Amino acid sequence: MLYSWRPCCFPRSDNLHSIRYIQRGKSGIVRTAKKTASRNVIGVGSVVACLFISGCTTLADLQKPDMKIANIWHATLPHDGRTGDLVSWWSDSFDPSLTALITAAQAKNPSLETAEAEIGKARATLASAQASLFPGLGGSGSLTHSGTGGDKANRVAVATTASGSLDASWEIDLFGKTRQKSEAARFRVHERVADWHDARVSLAAEVADYYVQYRACRQLERVYTAELASQSETIQAMETAETSGFTSSADLALGRAGVASSASTLTAQRAECEILVKSLARLTGGDEPHVRNLLVKGKSGIPTPKTLKLSAVPADALRQRPDINALELEIAASLAEVGAAKADLYPSLSLGGSVTINSSKLMGTSLPWSFGPALSIPLFDGGLRRAAVGSATAAYDAAVAAYKSGVLDAVAEVETALVRIDGTRRRIGDSTVAARSYRAYFNAVDSNWKAGGASLLDREDARRLAQLAEVSLIEVRRDSVRYWIALYKALGGGWNANVVSPKALQQKSKENLL
Repeated sequence: MLYSWRPCCFPRSDNLHSIRYIQRGKSGIVRTAKKTASRNVIGVGSVVACLFISGCTTLADLQKPDMKIANIWHATLPHDGRTGDLVSWWSDSFDPSLTALITAAQAKNPSLETAEAEIGKARATLASAQASLFPGLGGSGSLTHSGTGGDKANRVAVATTASGSLDASWEIDLFGKTRQKSEAARFRVHERVADWHDARVSLAAEVADYYVQYRACRQLERVYTAELASQSETIQAMETAETSGFTSSADLALGRAGVASSASTLTAQRAECEILVKSLARLTGGDEPHVRNLLVKGKSGIPTPKTLKLSAVPADALRQRPDINALELEIAASLAEVGAAKADLYPSLSLGGSVTINSSKLMGTSLPWSFGPALSIPLFDGGLRRAAVGSATAAYDAAVAAYKSGVLDAVAEVETALVRIDGTRRRIGDSTVAARSYRAYFNAVDSNWKAGGASLLDREDARRLAQLAEVSLIEVRRDSVRYWIALYKALGGGWNANVVSPKALQQKSKENLL
């Protein structure tokens, strides 16, 4: 069956969330086509099809992107793969300090301001494109005093001449060039809004990731601090025993080397924690005292997410990503530009008219006027218009390729995050047993050393193994939460297309007042 497509109920708001189209067959039967999870091709086909606007321009030679998406995840699903919508899960799962940091970042981070500025720029481009659909009217006026001086025979009295004119012009959009340029600009507005949502998701995930790293960093700092304090007490006891001849100078030197090494490790760890504080301050607007105050008030442990509900269908997950939505819209905008370039190959018709009023003491009053159509036919331009079509088509092909790459990357990100979450979940149990066992082993060796049954070297080896096991457990727990954050971001970060930017809210408020 052959199909023709036309857009139906296209949303005019900046928050493009769903698009519906009407599909018409040769028999004239009309039915609504919606994007569903069971389809192998995600909604780009519908978005592309809507650009086949009525007119003489044909785009049949352009192929729609054909992306086959699996209907299951190939990695192990957390929480048994329960389905549901994503929400801002750190608000319930993490401590209030993290929520406050993310809120501050959303309000003050320059990257979101840049994204909002891009939305404003796209809106201005749309307004410019839409203005071409309407007639233009301009006016001019002049007032002139003139005369001639000199001899009485040549002298002419001062005269006043006044004139005013109105000029109107309108290019009739016969083949849809202006309409399709306007549609391309409209898609780009929605695309910039999707980019803004994507920036919000990325920023929230980055703040959460740094926060988790900071909490783990402080836990490691406490481990190194406690170990250094224990070693310092041991050295004091060894120094007392060394003066009495119960401890050799070699053991004392070994003990002091261990203390110096632990102190160096602790210093490096504290520096890493400070760097993370600086990173959080940069993301949240640069108010470092405020960031430090929030970190002090927060929970000391590594935050653990409770339940993140995961959609079991990859196609559903991709529809939750604003960056994939932006790639779809770029395809639609590029296709509209191809249509506009092809429409430029055909003649253009415009209407023009003018009215002029001239008033002068010498010549009296006159009212010339003119009105009529003008037809412009492209005969020979050296291939300029054909080159424009080729450039627009290449841009469309690039947009399709970018979309395919984005879809593959999105699926890979989710699958990778799922594998890592499953791996760290399994490792946490083993790491916990290892840390507990190595600590028990050290306690036994330490008691034996104090009783004189083990050397200091054996004790240092046992201490090092116990410390490494505890550090490994903290790092595994940290990485586990970081992978949850990566999964949250890969699934779209709870993107809500109904959320609008602060500047958009201000603009709507002004419009309501007017």
